[in-house]
Amino acid sequence: MTSIVWFKRDLRVEDHAALAYAAARGPIVALYVVEPDYWALPDTSARQWAFTRESVLDLQARLRALGGELILRYGDAAEALASVRAATGAERIVSHEETGNAWTFARDRRVAAWARGAGIDWVELPQCGVVRRLTSRDGWAKARDEYVRQPLIAPLRARLAWGEGVASDPMPDLALQPDPCPERQVGGRAQAEDALETFLHLRGQHYRKEMSSPLQGARACSRLSPYLALGVLSVREVAQAPGVRKAEVKGTREGWLGSMRSFEARLAWRDHFMQKLEDEPRIERECLHRAYETLRPRESDPSRLRAWERGETGLPFLDACMRSLQTTGWLNFRMRAMVTAVASYHLWLDWRSHGPVLARLFTDYEPGIHWSQVQMQSGTTGMNTVRIYNPVKQGWDQDPTGAFTRKWVPELADVPDEVLQEPWKWDRAASLLGKAYPDPIVDVKAAAKAAREAVWAVRRGAEFRAEAHRIVEKHASRKDPRFVNDRAPRKPMRKSDPRQGALDL
Repeated sequence: MTSIVWFKRDLRVEDHAALAYAAARGPIVALYVVEPDYWALPDTSARQWAFTRESVLDLQARLRALGGELILRYGDAAEALASVRAATGAERIVSHEETGNAWTFARDRRVAAWARGAGIDWVELPQCGVVRRLTSRDGWAKARDEYVRQPLIAPLRARLAWGEGVASDPMPDLALQPDPCPERQVGGRAQAEDALETFLHLRGQHYRKEMSSPLQGARACSRLSPYLALGVLSVREVAQAPGVRKAEVKGTREGWLGSMRSFEARLAWRDHFMQKLEDEPRIERECLHRAYETLRPRESDPSRLRAWERGETGLPFLDACMRSLQTTGWLNFRMRAMVTAVASYHLWLDWRSHGPVLARLFTDYEPGIHWSQVQMQSGTTGMNTVRIYNPVKQGWDQDPTGAFTRKWVPELADVPDEVLQEPWKWDRAASLLGKAYPDPIVDVKAAAKAAREAVWAVRRGAEFRAEAHRIVEKHASRKDPRFVNDRAPRKPMRKSDPRQGALDL
């Protein structure tokens, strides 16, 4: 029986359950569909397409090395599948399950309806610890760990005739909005393997200590997130690698052991947050706790949103982070949390206005993580500690030398170190602010105070606790130390938990 292997966010041949399943049952037609409607969405971008394009072309070359071919089609996925099925007589579709955005979810439902109507069997297989149709979070972490410990699927070695005679479209040049990102990561398996190897044996030694620094973290973090987001590397491959490295460094005191443990925890944290979107897809468009729906104006202040996106708020460290993100497509987790929190609390922007901006800027955009985190850092989940990051304090704490801030905000070159994060305190501020560099668009202290009072007013509402309890039962971890900040407090807490997990992949 011929199977169509539909590649989506699993652009590899290694540890590929769908490919192995189909290969064991007969001829294969490997298919990738470039969907123009997807690339026109407000949470997708040209930088993501460039990375995807590189990864798809690399996959095509790797399949050719196995004697096969990756068929490319441009257009609607259901129509592409129907066309390839008609050309091959395929009776089965095999793919990995996808926890994507609302658009991909709707597309998969359309494909499922077509497959049922055409009498086609569509087999979907998991490719990470996310569980489809999960009934309870009880035991989830154990099941997830068992999944990632399973042996890697052996690579295909047979030279099969895949897709012979099936027409393929050329790789399209999508007409997307200009999106310069000169320092973004490059797609493809070789680049992913290099990132993993250098992290495990060179860059990751001080991962635990340096991950929070925007400057040091760019090197100390694994930088595997875009490769995991598109499945260039499998979660299992990456999750098993630190265990091998821990065995190699056992007994040493060089920082490797602790860093590998921290990395393992963050990989588990990744699946944990993706499970939230799988279980409740509405969190991409609605506040997880519905009491927050009217907290902020749905129509955000466009001038504030634009200043935040461009890194022109007059808050140096925040602006440096946003400008760095624009140029590199990446930001370490703590800084992602901070730029989101400042947008939500200090600038009082609804998360549905700034969330898509960040989604477009992140080369490693993973919907399950992104929307869970945007809501968490905006204080709309009803189950997490409210964390209002002070962008000035974060600048002093995470960029004590000012190297990162000065690199990305060169307008501040003449500002003395002691007032770099607060240039309005400089005795020559009048020559700079409102001219070469903007005045701060908010008073940080006053804005945080107003935001805190508004958020806690909602939390004190009569019906808040009942809804929060439902959210806890559905989404919270079950006393696993890897998810320490995601366990719901039974009583409201004002103090942040310094042990909060971070997804610095």
